[in-house]
Amino acid sequence: MISGILLQITQPAAALTDTLTKTATQTTQPTEISLSIWEMSLKGGWIMLPIALMSVVAIYIFIERYIVINRASRDEHNFMNNIRDFIHNGRIDSALSLCKNNRTPIARMIEKGIIRIGKPLNDINAAIENVGKLEVSKLEKNLAVLATVAGAAPMLGFLGTVMGMVQAFYDMSMAGNNIDIALLSGGIYQAMITTVAGLVVGIIAYICYNVLVARVEKVVFILEARATEFMDLLHEPA
Repeated sequence: MISGILLQITQPAAALTDTLTKTATQTTQPTEISLSIWEMSLKGGWIMLPIALMSVVAIYIFIERYIVINRASRDEHNFMNNIRDFIHNGRIDSALSLCKNNRTPIARMIEKGIIRIGKPLNDINAAIENVGKLEVSKLEKNLAVLATVAGAAPMLGFLGTVMGMVQAFYDMSMAGNNIDIALLSGGIYQAMITTVAGLVVGIIAYICYNVLVARVEKVVFILEARATEFMDLLHEPA
């Protein structure tokens, strides 16, 4: 009789203990909340649109300019040797044909010098320098836009931060004493996300700009070296 009563008391107690244990386990386990990049972008507000547009423009300019500059930096080792042989042998037409077949800034610059052969060396040198400057200006196309993106994207991000904080404080003032964290989350999200997006786009654009500038400087060095080599060629005795 006593053992039956003890069994009836023990079973509900064990069930209650299991329930409390499960509840405590569920409570202590952290709730995983993750946001995708798209969801975070939507919470950034309309300011994310110009930042996203700037990122697309920066990537396009970098890829397009990198391909163009990489082609312009090709320096064939035998090009100047062939030009030297043609000029020494009096085959000016062959030298011009070689330049036209190699559509690179170096070839266009040397072609201008070959066309001016027979005129004073100072005139030839000035013509080569002018062509070189034009070729460099072509390579630097849209680099100013990339530099603008590098500076403007973080500023837009900070603008979104200020707008988000203004919205958050406005919601606080309108809520009065009934301030709720959920009420302020929209403005805080916008403030933080736009800052991150603007800085990321600005840093990427800044790195891309410096990479392209370094590539252009390499091409400038090659152009100067080939121009000097061509002028030395004209000074050589026939």
